[in-house]
Amino acid sequence: MKNIGSIIKTLQNIMRKDQGVSGDAQRIEQLGWMITLKIIDDKDKELELIEESYKSVIPKELQWRNWAADAEGLTGDDLKLFIDQTLFPGLKELDISSGNKRTLIIREIFEGTNNYMKNGTIIRQVLNQLNQIDFNISEDRHLFGDIYETILKGLQSAGNYGEFYTPRAITEFMTEIINPRLGEKVLDPACGTGGFLTSAIENIRRQDVKNVNDLKILEETIHGMELKPLPFMLCVTNMILHDIEMPNIEYTDSLNREYTSIGSKERVDVILANPPFGASVTDGVQTNFPLNFRTTESADLFLLLMIRYLKEGGRAAIVLPDGSLTGDGVKSRIRQEWLEKCNLHTIVRLPNSVFQPYASVATNLLFFTRGESTREIWYWEHKLPEGMKSYSKTKPIQKIEFESLKKWWDKREENEQAWKIPITTLQENGYNLDIKNPHIQEEEHTYSSGKLLSMLHDSFTKSNDLLSKLNKELGNE
Repeated sequence: MKNIGSIIKTLQNIMRKDQGVSGDAQRIEQLGWMITLKIIDDKDKELELIEESYKSVIPKELQWRNWAADAEGLTGDDLKLFIDQTLFPGLKELDISSGNKRTLIIREIFEGTNNYMKNGTIIRQVLNQLNQIDFNISEDRHLFGDIYETILKGLQSAGNYGEFYTPRAITEFMTEIINPRLGEKVLDPACGTGGFLTSAIENIRRQDVKNVNDLKILEETIHGMELKPLPFMLCVTNMILHDIEMPNIEYTDSLNREYTSIGSKERVDVILANPPFGASVTDGVQTNFPLNFRTTESADLFLLLMIRYLKEGGRAAIVLPDGSLTGDGVKSRIRQEWLEKCNLHTIVRLPNSVFQPYASVATNLLFFTRGESTREIWYWEHKLPEGMKSYSKTKPIQKIEFESLKKWWDKREENEQAWKIPITTLQENGYNLDIKNPHIQEEEHTYSSGKLLSMLHDSFTKSNDLLSKLNKELGNE
């Protein structure tokens, strides 16, 4: 039996020999477009067998089987020239006038993608490795799906791409709590590489998908939007690997449309998302929003957008940083709108290091339902496992850590990790949601004023001693 893990490892080692590819992000992008074309061609072959009239949307000479599949085929300068001068221009200019969704997706992927490799002989070696995988064999596809998850995780430490990867333990926990079911419309308006969407797909498939018709319904009800080309491409591929033949992923900035133009037909049952935070939106985007809610902070605008997209009774689980829970002016008005239109019933406070190495910002998981206002909010403080000082790339957050929270979820009582705050308290403090755990005494309060003075005196004495030693060494005394 072939080992797909070792195929990918070999493939990545081969790519490192090419002078044109520098760093993980470029390597992942390079691998991404090749995998996308291979998966699409494998799927086309399958559909050609099933449907007599089926015709691939990719022109014959650009189909994987006709330029990449033959181990003894195009190589060296001829291959490099074909990719740069025929393949990429051809795919970027696919005719989309027919309105075929698959054509549009392929064209959008290649509009934002580059071929970085410079050595045609090395490209041939990579293609030959990929040709060992058959994406029509479900075992190959599922094994590759697991490896793909590792590749996507690699983005977390590749430059600025960490924002597109939410730890799997978090996406799975949030999805299980929200529990999307077959027929419900699920949306992620900033879907990155598709972690929440694939988590929702698996949750629904496990409980509800019994036949091809169910799978069709599932395919039609999962919807994502992504602005950046690399995660968009990786998300589309991720969806295909999860048996979504025609992924409903839009290559767009979901903030860049008139807020009031989102009508009842576009409203959804479930939102699962980790919107970008800490970034300013592109010029002019805030003018899409009502005057009293205009801001350049992306996380705050995404919050408004998600409230708008939820139908009455719709439920959401999202990730937001501490910065969105506090602040005056427009930030406070946005939170007021949120608490009046939705029941924000639970806030899970996470340790700072969950998203390291990409960001060390303190984040929260927020669970809310549209249609009734908030009367009280339950808080739960997620603690680091015993003996661990922080999460890291090699020690990420684990799903098992949420077990105590799951047990508490339906039988809520205050304890050292859980507390609740009535809406009246929040109204009085300007809708500040950054409420610290009242059961934990702040360390600085445990010192008396005399003790603090003594500690300050010791600190000054040490500083003076060090200064004196330094002066002596420099010959100033």
